[in-house]
Amino acid sequence: MKIRAYRLSDVGEMAGLFYDTVHTINAAHYTKEQLDAWAPAEADLAAWESSLHGRFCLVAEEEGRIAGFGDIDDTGYLDRLYVRADCIGRGIASALCDGLEGHSAVDVTVHASVTAKGFFEGRGYVTVRKQQVERRGVLLTNFVMVKKAKR
Repeated sequence: MKIRAYRLSDVGEMAGLFYDTVHTINAAHYTKEQLDAWAPAEADLAAWESSLHGRFCLVAEEEGRIAGFGDIDDTGYLDRLYVRADCIGRGIASALCDGLEGHSAVDVTVHASVTAKGFFEGRGYVTVRKQQVERRGVLLTNFVMVKKAKR
């Protein structure tokens, strides 16, 4: 596995990985309606490019394919951390998270899915609150979690 900086040419593969991961891994904790609202079949690649602009984004690559990716902004908000379903449990999310957290000089905040909550707890994140967020008119549960920056 190789961790590298995001390239604009990655966006299509990243959007596909996001859709597949949400609809596979998160299906145990969310309804089909919620999954479709969270990750619609048709990705808006221009919106993806725009949302990644100005963020620190890392990509994990194996055998020429993206195995996972994540991004964080300057406020310490870790927005996305997704790993291909067939690569779960191989340390990819941890490696990406190490790089993202290491880039931040401030406390890191994440809005963790029900599925990802345990992963972040294992990394020392503390739940601030459970919340309902709206995506395309559908409510989804997630958890605001924070990890204190190393000072």
